[in-house]
Amino acid sequence: MRRRKCKITFVAHGATVHSEESIYSDKEQYPPLSELGESEINKVCEYLQNRGLRSNKIYSSPALRCTQTAEMVSKVFKTKFETLPELYERKCGDWNGLSLDSVFIKYPELKEKPYDVLKFTPNGGEELKVFNQRVKETIDKIVEAQIGNRIIIVTYPSVILAAVANALELTEENQAKVLIKTGSLTQISYFSNWASVIYSGYVPL
Repeated sequence: MRRRKCKITFVAHGATVHSEESIYSDKEQYPPLSELGESEINKVCEYLQNRGLRSNKIYSSPALRCTQTAEMVSKVFKTKFETLPELYERKCGDWNGLSLDSVFIKYPELKEKPYDVLKFTPNGGEELKVFNQRVKETIDKIVEAQIGNRIIIVTYPSVILAAVANALELTEENQAKVLIKTGSLTQISYFSNWASVIYSGYVPL
C-alpha cells in the first residue's frame, strides 16, 4: 500500500514589478506585491476557500513578496504562518537587476538556446544543481516534521520549479521546460523515497 507521508500545496507568490518585467532579483525586501500580484492572490485565496482545502501548517519563504502572499493565504485558514529563512530565492549574482532581454544582450549565445538560461550560472550566482539540492533538503525536513499532515508553502516560482524537478527527477534541460507562474498552485504528495506531482502551475481563473 502506498502510504503518503505528507501532502504539500505550493503557492507561488503574487506578481511584482520585477516579475512583470522579467527582471532577475534575489533581494528579499524589495519589491512588494504589485496590484496584479494582489489580484492573483485574491483569486488563489478564493480558490482555496471554495475547494475547502485543509492545511495543518503554513510556511513562507522570507522575502516580502512571499510573506505578503502568506499573510493573505493565512487569513483563509484563520491561522498564522511560519517563515523558513533557509528557503530563499536562487542567488542570481551578476544578474541582479537585469531583465531577461538585458541578459540576452550580454550573453547572445543564450538567446539561441533559451533552455540554457536556467542552467547558466552568473558570476556570484548559485548553480542550478546546488539550488535544487538545497530546496530538496529543506522540503525533506519539512516532510519528516509533518508526517501525516497537509501543509502549504508560500514561496518563489523558482523554488516550486525545483520541487517539481526533484519530484519527477527531471534533467536540467527538461526542468527548463516547466513553467511556474506567479499566483499559481502546485501540489505534490510525498511518500517514502518518491513523490507524485498531483498538479503543477495551476492558475485560478
